[in-house]
Amino acid sequence: LELYSSSPLPPEQLMVNFPLYTRSSAIAKLLYVDELYRLIVNTPGSIMEFGVWWGANLALFESLRAVHEPYNSARTIVGFDTFEGYEAPSPVDGDHPLVSEGAYGVGAPYRDHLERVLECHRRENVMAHTERFRLEQGDAGVRICEYLAKHPETVIALAYFDMQLYDPTKACLEAIRPYLTRGSVIAMDELACSEFPGETVAFREVFGLDRYRLQRSQFLPDRTYLIVD
Repeated sequence: LELYSSSPLPPEQLMVNFPLYTRSSAIAKLLYVDELYRLIVNTPGSIMEFGVWWGANLALFESLRAVHEPYNSARTIVGFDTFEGYEAPSPVDGDHPLVSEGAYGVGAPYRDHLERVLECHRRENVMAHTERFRLEQGDAGVRICEYLAKHPETVIALAYFDMQLYDPTKACLEAIRPYLTRGSVIAMDELACSEFPGETVAFREVFGLDRYRLQRSQFLPDRTYLIVD
């Protein structure tokens, strides 16, 4: 961090030489998201992320779309987040310090900044005239139902879950299930994680652990996904 903060590189060079200061764990995260994207290139539908935080994944999804399928104008990327942090956790969520009201909040004004960043990505990529992303702010369990009601044409190719908590995760899993198709991917960031048990409980209650073959990422062994078949 000290070397990055005092880097002699000019800003425009610092942006394109980011591996110079990026840790291997962050590179592994990029490779993991790419791993997921490659699985859905031939599957129609939207990419949805539940739990956006700073929005790095949304930007990465847009960049990967431009790399893997630049002319797929139908690939919409939708992010759901309160931007104000967690609402009250349930007892099943455990007692980890991050399982607390307001955790992972970035402040509601941050959404405007994120929208500008994503808009820059859209303008820089092929077919810049088409709408690429949507941000849905509020309780994800409520917002996903409202979104699907407004967009009955929705098919979900990839659902990325990083909310950790039981209530919103279960609500969203239940809402998206009718919109999945064979080949759709569900990625769970904290499945089988003792610090955040609520995510696993929610997944087990909605999908069942005995019905699907769960796979771990080759780049991040603690990340899990399944391919609907």
